[in-house]
Amino acid sequence: MMLADHRPTENVPDVHRIVGADLGLADRYRAVRHHTEDLAAALSDEDQLVQSMPDASPTKWHLAHSSWFFEAFILAQTDYVPFDPQFNYLFNSYYEAVGDRHPRAARGLLTRPSASDVRRYRQHVDASMLALLEDCPEHYRAVVELGLHHEQQHQELLLMDIKHAFSENPIAPAYTPRPDRPPATTVPLEWTIFDGGLVEIGHAGDGFAFDNEGPRHKVWLEPFRMANRLVTNGEWLAFMTSGGYADPAFWLSDGWATVQREAWAAPLYWREGDEGWRVFTLEGLHPVDPAAPVCHVSYYEADAYARWAGGRLPREAEWEIAAHRVHEHLAGALHPRHAMASTLSQMIGEVWQWTASPYAAYPGFRPADDPTGEYNGKFMSGQMVLRGGACITPVGHSRQTYRNFFPPTARWAFSGLRIATDV
Repeated sequence: MMLADHRPTENVPDVHRIVGADLGLADRYRAVRHHTEDLAAALSDEDQLVQSMPDASPTKWHLAHSSWFFEAFILAQTDYVPFDPQFNYLFNSYYEAVGDRHPRAARGLLTRPSASDVRRYRQHVDASMLALLEDCPEHYRAVVELGLHHEQQHQELLLMDIKHAFSENPIAPAYTPRPDRPPATTVPLEWTIFDGGLVEIGHAGDGFAFDNEGPRHKVWLEPFRMANRLVTNGEWLAFMTSGGYADPAFWLSDGWATVQREAWAAPLYWREGDEGWRVFTLEGLHPVDPAAPVCHVSYYEADAYARWAGGRLPREAEWEIAAHRVHEHLAGALHPRHAMASTLSQMIGEVWQWTASPYAAYPGFRPADDPTGEYNGKFMSGQMVLRGGACITPVGHSRQTYRNFFPPTARWAFSGLRIATDV
């Protein structure tokens, strides 16, 4: 696929340098907003319209919705003049308090407004937001922070969704060319023992966090062991070869029904041919790397593998306690990288890691009493928690307390697993 030229970047801070930097809110706003446009710059206008399944959204919609968030929750409270009043219906995602919205599964039918209209919409919102941020009233600052982290979530979703769309194209187009990589060897599986006991989890209150990361609270943990690294493609191939997808003994009832209904026999994006297994990536179609972390598996698949391997998935409190032992915040790649060390690693920045914990409120959780209270709380049913962030998660967006969540059947997120056991 021919890649589009990227636009100039004068006066825009590098998003990779804002982590831990003492930048003002306006500079951080510019950096995050530009990074979204930078991700979309490799895509044609036709690419930006496609919606390959109901759970995914077109790139154009992500570009517009992340602008709508600032418009709806900040600028609408000022003397701002909307770019187009109809956009409030087109680009609202799920905020009932804000009004009606276009059906999610039909976002790919929105040929109008055009991609160029959406780019002008972003410029319109940016001009008003940057004017506001010159002397931002204190009561807007928390919502601006939320909007920036919301946009970073959509940067990841943009890549997830275009990967799924490209995977449905028979010519298997690449989002970007694949760089040369040296061959890797698999780090041996080892274990770290944790004593358990009465521990505290949840965000401590310093810096940004989503509301579902708190309140901080105490949890009792029994002693447990955590694998030093993520499960690899090579290990997953062994699970497949041994009949793991064909043996109901390893599967939860709903998981086994899903395997039968969907005819799952390998992770999403894996394709078997005369030359063996290959995997579709944002860098095109390539042989499966046995040393790389397995990716794009559902909770049901992760749970079945853990049972087959003689372990289990970690509970989210166990995962968080283990993550605080590791000071790594990797990200900024388009495909998960292999483990480099035999010590506890790959906690953050390779694949989102399924846990055994249902997504539910922490003790004392209360959503905000304004429309932003719909952000997380109303989804606390029928979902499982994932931890750790992925290679495509924006730099600086992940942290040890971050709680992602997806239904147990979801596979298009960059999701994998590591094994835990009781002691």
